[in-house]
Amino acid sequence: MSGRAVSETRKEDLVLAAYKLIAERGFEGLRTRDVAAEAGVNIATLHYYFPTKEALIRGVLEHAMRRFRTTLEPHGSPADQLRNHLRSVRKLMTDEPQLGMVMGELALRSSRDPGVRAIVNEMFDTWQAAMGGLLRKAAREGSLSPALSSGAVAALIIGTLMASTLPQMREARRGEQALRQLEKLLGLSGR
Repeated sequence: MSGRAVSETRKEDLVLAAYKLIAERGFEGLRTRDVAAEAGVNIATLHYYFPTKEALIRGVLEHAMRRFRTTLEPHGSPADQLRNHLRSVRKLMTDEPQLGMVMGELALRSSRDPGVRAIVNEMFDTWQAAMGGLLRKAAREGSLSPALSSGAVAALIIGTLMASTLPQMREARRGEQALRQLEKLLGLSGR
């Protein structure tokens, strides 16, 4: 394995260790020395790859968003893509509950930490822009009402997805119910 590949693997190991610890202990329990130990490296190695805790958090959030991006397939009509995205996210959140835990922890922490808020806001802005573009395409093809505001509907979808990460929503499957209802409201169910 090349030096670059080893470096990327080590960086990913550190991100996955932080991701795991946030899911297990919450953001307040995230300690860089524990992340280093979980990844099997010393603290100096962690700081080489992630000089600040914010840089490590950015890596965790990027990992989480890569998981969400796997649910966006560029095949089919915009309505098919949107429907498949909602269904795939529902399945992803069921199959990988730690993803919801990490996203929820980061969102909650962002309300108290300006650095984390900036990272989370950047991610949400990108997600909203992508979702809004998909909704505009679906409206142009006639699958969604053109009277709907793509920005507002994108915010509704993202808000519903984020709310589904809360334990109260996951435990009683309320998040899944909300996502199914959102599909119906948008006219995407039953296809």
